[in-house]
Amino acid sequence: MNALSEQVLSELRHLLSEMSDGGAVGPSVYDTARALHFHGNVTGRQDAYAWLIAQQQADGGWGNADFPLFRHAPTWAALLALQRADPIPGAADAVQAATRFLERQPDPYADAVPEDAPIGAELILPQLCGEASSLLGGVAFPRHQALLPLRQACLVKLGAVATLPSGHPLLHSWEGWGTSPTTAFPDADGSIGISPAATAAWRAQAVRQGSTPQVGRADAYLQTASRATRSGIEGVVPNVWPINVFEPCWSLYTLHLAGLFAHPALAEMVRVMVAQLEARLGVRGLGPALQFAADADDTAVALCVLRLAGRDPAVDTLRHFEIGELFVTFPGERNASVSTNIHALHALRLSGKPAAGASAYVEANRNPHGLWDNEKWHVSWLYPTAHAVAALAQGNPHWRDERALAALLQAQRDDGGWGAGRASTFEETAYALFALHVMDGSEEPIGRRRIAQAVARALEWMLARYTAHALRQVPLWIGKELYCPTRVVRVAELAGLWLALGWGQRVLAEGAGAAP
Repeated sequence: MNALSEQVLSELRHLLSEMSDGGAVGPSVYDTARALHFHGNVTGRQDAYAWLIAQQQADGGWGNADFPLFRHAPTWAALLALQRADPIPGAADAVQAATRFLERQPDPYADAVPEDAPIGAELILPQLCGEASSLLGGVAFPRHQALLPLRQACLVKLGAVATLPSGHPLLHSWEGWGTSPTTAFPDADGSIGISPAATAAWRAQAVRQGSTPQVGRADAYLQTASRATRSGIEGVVPNVWPINVFEPCWSLYTLHLAGLFAHPALAEMVRVMVAQLEARLGVRGLGPALQFAADADDTAVALCVLRLAGRDPAVDTLRHFEIGELFVTFPGERNASVSTNIHALHALRLSGKPAAGASAYVEANRNPHGLWDNEKWHVSWLYPTAHAVAALAQGNPHWRDERALAALLQAQRDDGGWGAGRASTFEETAYALFALHVMDGSEEPIGRRRIAQAVARALEWMLARYTAHALRQVPLWIGKELYCPTRVVRVAELAGLWLALGWGQRVLAEGAGAAP
């Protein structure tokens, strides 16, 4: 076990040392399909088309069947890309299967917009639906009626603006509304809104209208973004890139959740990353990438990390995102994010600032079992639950929540893992362990024994599935579809495994010490 713990720490050091290349993000069906559609040269992207076809599920759709809300955008996009790719083997059959899938699928946007709808759904889904209807008239596709007023209202606002500033949040969905390349310009990395789909759409418009000076920079961005997927296939791109703020922020925050933030084996890498983060934090906060607009979520997690490192950042930076007693991720956000307010609460408590509104909001957004499952940035309830437990317990060493503990223990699967879908995942099991780690500190002996038994089962599950230096790509994070920030997830997996390994050793030691 000691050897494995050292191996885990070694891999964590390696991962942290890599976080200066813009970030690692798994391949996206939606963005790859849109990029192929806008690229137009089918024969020049045969491998990417083959990859796209290979991602189709047995029911004809794309995306995880456990989470149907996030399947429309990738399926629409893949259908449109493959509809014009007849020379590619399997393309015609894939289109037929996708058409049948969409005809059978219930429309989640028929009457209302779900709280956890994907990013840009109001702009992107009606656009895709309209494109498909014009190409395949007569097919009884979903119409997404509840999104249309939102789309129209957004288009009216956009119509009053000649050009959006670089990094504006709406640029991330430019492919859903942009009609002229003059409404946006590539940022310093060559992207439109850190989005491969938006950048590919803008590039196509720029070429069509003869606005070519910036096209080369967009091309370079798409090539670099493609490499971030580690797919090895030109034209296969991620859902978002770069994530050169989000990746280090969340990784360092995760180390704290596992009790690893101050571990001597990671101290040098943590010091370097914290110094870089401190230098980047401005008066307006931070966004997921250096070239993107600041938001409350990235700002709050950055503040948490800096506080944990002994720095004294100005917590008033968060106030830019405060409306009443809540925090919005981005100004103009359609609905508030539970995890953003969890992170704001944690940052405020670490800073010794009052946070009554955020605390009340976090407490009020539990389900009947005492857990948190109303989240718009991650599809699993285990993610906000782990973070909420840490935030609520901050500064309160006697904090206990028997209802949440009972629900968390009951949710452990027979195999020893945890998961919001039909199967346990390494990432979600790690989040469960982070929550139990906090709860264990204030439990009575009976409660601690219950937790230790659950951790032992989880460790057995993790050990059976652990492979060194494996970057799993299980998409659970919510973007325009579900996606996977691979290093962020791997840090969570390794931190959870390290925590479980040490837990077992500690329980054995405590048991030996209690023996007569």
